[in-house]
Amino acid sequence: MSQMTPEQISFFLQFIHLEKLFGNFPGASDQNIAPIFGLDAVRYQQIRDGFKENARVAAEAMLAEPDFADLVDRLPFASDSTILAVGDSVTDDDQSWLEILRHLLNIRRPGNQMQIINAGVSGDSTTHVISRFSELTSSEPDWILFMIGLNDARRHGSAPEKTLVSLDETGKNLDELRRFAIAQTKAELVWMTPPTLIEQKVSEFWLFNAMQTCWTNTDVDAVAQLIKQLPDQVVDVNSTFGLPPSPELLLEDGLHPSLEGQKVIAGALVETLAGRAS
Repeated sequence: MSQMTPEQISFFLQFIHLEKLFGNFPGASDQNIAPIFGLDAVRYQQIRDGFKENARVAAEAMLAEPDFADLVDRLPFASDSTILAVGDSVTDDDQSWLEILRHLLNIRRPGNQMQIINAGVSGDSTTHVISRFSELTSSEPDWILFMIGLNDARRHGSAPEKTLVSLDETGKNLDELRRFAIAQTKAELVWMTPPTLIEQKVSEFWLFNAMQTCWTNTDVDAVAQLIKQLPDQVVDVNSTFGLPPSPELLLEDGLHPSLEGQKVIAGALVETLAGRAS
């Protein structure tokens, strides 16, 4: 990591949170994680805090928009709700839609007792989530917000012939996750489709080239169509981003939403759930 540029290190820190993977191991602290990225604990935390501050500022900007605060006030979350978000790097992002939602609720409902749990793990597919679902449900969530499937559509190798998880298996995994959630919790379920991407930027990005990974909108849309068939509440981020998506909605890698893109995702979630509550 010490040979990477500061920008590359920041990119990793935005999306990769080793404490989620090794939090139960002795010594999984900032002081011990920071050197993995070639940083001291202070600089490590400064970078992480910067992204979190971006999420707070984004929430304030959204609340300044006409009528948006009213939508946030109408969200159907009880004041003592536990809200669990399950996903991949789009959720794991320190300035993700969920972190923006956290600030929206804290600003509009000061003193609330809500517990918002970001259980997104970068790189996760629906198969990964199944493998740790019992751990997730131990929080006894009142709401589970699923934004998973982008990595099911990931392809590997110089000339890939299949996605990481076949479309048929993704469908079965989604059904299994839903069955687990209904059997093991009393949570309201919300599903969010993965966003569209800019394929050329994905193909040119240094990290994806090094890992020999790629995505296509065709594959991502196929996963989105499966999610839209689920009988619960669905937030169609895929359609909201559009095809092709506006470049301002994505980072330079063409895959991960920018802060503006994360605001769009948070806004779509709020509008969908507030409409449901009306």
